[in-house]
Amino acid sequence: MGTHVTSLPIPGAWKIENPRHEDGRGSFRECYRADVVNAATGGTWQPRQASMSVSSRGVLRGISVVTGTPGQAKYVTCARGAVLDLVVDVRVGSPTFGHWHREQLDDDHDVSLYLAEGLGHAFLSLAENSTVMYLLSQPHDPASEVRVQALDPDLGITWPPEVPVNQSAKDRSAPRLADAERAGILPAYTQ
Repeated sequence: MGTHVTSLPIPGAWKIENPRHEDGRGSFRECYRADVVNAATGGTWQPRQASMSVSSRGVLRGISVVTGTPGQAKYVTCARGAVLDLVVDVRVGSPTFGHWHREQLDDDHDVSLYLAEGLGHAFLSLAENSTVMYLLSQPHDPASEVRVQALDPDLGITWPPEVPVNQSAKDRSAPRLADAERAGILPAYTQ
């Protein structure tokens, strides 16, 4: 069985399942294949930066999105631990604006997510030292990054109550989605 790609309910987001092959020595899996991802997404996306974050249990990172042209697409994999990974449509004018989709990514299930340019991304670490790997279509530029409050009650994102949330000061002070839209800081939807 090869890599399986499924489109998610938010246009521009896909779930990628990469099969694991195990034997007496351990296991092996492909984490990313450009030909498979590009065939499924209709794109010619090429990673230009690889990044990694390590988070303690309860760390909530995001919602972040890169604005401007070019934007930044992401391919996200959890290499160790477990996270609830969140895709949020923050593209003004999108038919799914304000909608979100959540997937658990962990080191037991060989799942990655691809997020097109303009989609918001967040995750909550469910384990100590959860390690998330990102392939990015553009190098990270903090000046073009916008944050939206992941605890915005209007978004209605349900986080597991048994995991105490720990946000950075930057994430805690992020505006709610409606405030970010009024301020004109969110990306626009383009088909």
